Amino acid sequence: MLTVSNLTYRIAGRLIFDSANVAVPTGWRVGVVGANGAGKSTLFKLIAGELQQDGGEVTLGERFTMGMVRQDIPDSDTSLLDIVLESDTERTALLAQAETEEDPYKLGDIYERLNDIDAYSAPARASMLLSGLGFTEEQLQEPISAFSGGWRMRVALAAALFQAPDFLLLDEPTNHLDLEAIMWLESYLAQYPHTLMIISHDRELLNTCVNHILHVDQQGLELYTGNYDTFESERAAKLMNQQKLHEKQMAQKAHMQSFVDRFKAKASKAKQAQSRIKALEKMDVVEAVMASRTVKFHFPAVPELAPPIFSLKNVSVGYEKDKPILTKLNERIDQDDRIALLGANGNGKSTLMKLLAGRLPPMGGEMSISSKLKIGYFSQHQAEELDMNETPYTEMTRRMQGQAESQVRAKLGRFGFGKVLSDHKISSLSGGEKSRLLFALMSCEAPHLLLMDEPTNHLDMDSREALVQALNEFGGAVVFVSHDPSMVERVADRLWLIHDGRCEIFEGDLQEYRAHIMAQRRQEKKNKKKGQSNKSKKKDFPDLWKEVERTERELKKLLNAQNKLEKQMADPAFYANAADAQKAQTEHEALLAKIPEYEEAWIAAQETFDAA
Repeated sequence: MLTVSNLTYRIAGRLIFDSANVAVPTGWRVGVVGANGAGKSTLFKLIAGELQQDGGEVTLGERFTMGMVRQDIPDSDTSLLDIVLESDTERTALLAQAETEEDPYKLGDIYERLNDIDAYSAPARASMLLSGLGFTEEQLQEPISAFSGGWRMRVALAAALFQAPDFLLLDEPTNHLDLEAIMWLESYLAQYPHTLMIISHDRELLNTCVNHILHVDQQGLELYTGNYDTFESERAAKLMNQQKLHEKQMAQKAHMQSFVDRFKAKASKAKQAQSRIKALEKMDVVEAVMASRTVKFHFPAVPELAPPIFSLKNVSVGYEKDKPILTKLNERIDQDDRIALLGANGNGKSTLMKLLAGRLPPMGGEMSISSKLKIGYFSQHQAEELDMNETPYTEMTRRMQGQAESQVRAKLGRFGFGKVLSDHKISSLSGGEKSRLLFALMSCEAPHLLLMDEPTNHLDMDSREALVQALNEFGGAVVFVSHDPSMVERVADRLWLIHDGRCEIFEGDLQEYRAHIMAQRRQEKKNKKKGQSNKSKKKDFPDLWKEVERTERELKKLLNAQNKLEKQMADPAFYANAADAQKAQTEHEALLAKIPEYEEAWIAAQETFDAA
């Protein structure tokens, strides 16, 4: 399907791809990985024809359709559902033609084609996609102008999935999704029937949804078979072999250089020395491999505090007076806790984080905080509070007043900032570098409690791994929100579920939570489908529905009469009048005989209606 041959591409003179080659056959599911800036998104733009290569060829079979997520959904009054439906341009055009076409033969062809592309089930499919990505039934009819950028990207993703192209390109599709929507997307993409290429830093997504990994590295493209875990294992083995070969070649080169140095001045050895010199010039020395990761994080050690370090008792919190987002919060945090907050976006996870961070006061209840507790708070919004004209070094110096330059630079170094990067303006830093700077700044006062709201946004795979390791080595408490399932699974030992204005402890692990969410969505879908079909059937089969209602009413009357009699018969005083007691017992026996008949009649009526 896709063939990339001798691809060369430069950005402002910088070489991004140098004679890169790869072939992706039809039906493959490929995860695209590589360091930030390696060229992953550039590759997608070259495939889509949005950029023109400097050399080589990028070809896609002519018979195949290609789809990507739009980045430019306009601000309009068009409903979410209609935006998704209109992304199928063929369906939209055919429906428009059907309204104006007068030729009966042409009209017949139009309706035949609409039937071939399953056009009439399109609204149901579009609704399913939008619901899976977190939109409620009511929101589907709301205009796109009512939603923020992150939610608009969900609509754009739904539109790309709705088109079901032969070749689907997804660039970081989970960036604007919460954990629940990511779980749905993983399940959906795992069943995607066509060719798929995904750029992602989400390990779980790459393990679940792809069967090949394309590594963008050193201006080249290398394809591996298997999911991300398999790639990482094979890549590590390859690097180790490369390092061994490098060491062997360097030893051989040193030996040859020693011979040249010893004998090049002797006439008897001149020819041998010259041949060694030529061999040295031609030797292809394999590049050395760094044994450790390029990025490491380190949060400082902290003294132990008496538990609990933070507790909430019947606390409520929100932004508007008398309108709490969360109520009846009764939780405690100990210093050895690793707590992940779960729940769909908009349920109050960030609100709870702001409460714990002291950025939002409680509306009621009691908060008990250890007098010695120091809190470090991370949020992506904090990047906007940084002075873009300053450097990481000057920002850290301000936080570490009175500390020597060597100590300031050592602190930055623990989060991957060497001297050169430390002296760059913050405005020139990438999103991942700004996140790492925020980690460094939040660690200045050696906090006992780290609060982290979506810390993995903008981090590449190595940085995510470094963060996970640093948090697992940290001696304090961690409360975090993350849409990275791998991070939740590897860091958290407690799960708090935020939903319906409450915070509840989820007793299972992430796998059980995933099953819980999937079961919940299946039930909602089943209820919705049943409700829609019943509503339609009531109009199509009114007599059958009347029979269901009649038998149900009669059954309820009998059950109410039985309940009333049994309450009377449960009172010992009732038996004081023998005649009344005997009459009641006779009526009760008659009811017990009649109720099964009406139950069967009601079930039969319901089954007849359902089968209609």
